[in-house]
Amino acid sequence: MINPNILAIIAAVLYFCAAVLLLLSLSRADDERTFGQHTAAGRRALMLAAVAVLIHALVALKQTGLPTKLHLSFFVSMNVASLFIAWWLLVLCVRRPADYLGLAVYPVAGILLLISSAVDSPSSDLPLNIELHVLLSLTAYAFLSLAAAQAVLVWVQRKKLHNHRPGGYLRVLPALDETERLLFTLLTIGFAVLTLSLGTGFFYLEGLFEQSLVHKTVLSVIAWFIFGGLLFARWRFGWRGQRAVFWTFIGFGMLILAYFGTKFVLEIVLHRG
Repeated sequence: MINPNILAIIAAVLYFCAAVLLLLSLSRADDERTFGQHTAAGRRALMLAAVAVLIHALVALKQTGLPTKLHLSFFVSMNVASLFIAWWLLVLCVRRPADYLGLAVYPVAGILLLISSAVDSPSSDLPLNIELHVLLSLTAYAFLSLAAAQAVLVWVQRKKLHNHRPGGYLRVLPALDETERLLFTLLTIGFAVLTLSLGTGFFYLEGLFEQSLVHKTVLSVIAWFIFGGLLFARWRFGWRGQRAVFWTFIGFGMLILAYFGTKFVLEIVLHRG
């Protein structure tokens, strides 16, 4: 088998090329019907990203030790999370005009893949009976990460429209109503999977409120309440716009602290496996 570090470099280059092609597609498009996968550059970007995701998955399997075991150090966890985000973005692009999210997702995935391949960080093997919990957690993080990226776009679109400057790249992106609908679609899916993730965590993990896990548990539950409250407010009171963006950022910030903040402190700062 090819050296995983070589595979990581190849995948990262493909990710970066996909992002460049998307940027070219964006700069040459006249309206939303000619951007993304509907242009030759956009289709090539999607194909390159798909190949990058497949190679990325091979590297991630090697790093985590699957299928015989499972270990997720800080940098490997970041890398696997970026893989899930890139994968679900590809799935999303098949059904919705969301190619533009690749401008942020693909370069970040490539950078995290390179870092995780270069840095030797401590890890602890996890029993395979919590694979479902880990899978659900990463899936929830992937969807809510895409929601956060979508929230950035909604914020920029609203700001430009408020200032009566809707031109530039914004002219080729979906209308504000469409981007807001996609935001809440991603939030709904992410919230549902996060609910399942927390449920399996309470069911499978012992000592969930011990010192090493209590911060992650509490922050995850806070994020769950924030996202749940936002979706309820959307359904009951029609929340949208800046309030929706603000609470999406707050909830996602809590999730970052829960997923990676505590892991960073334990492994990188305190050097605990």
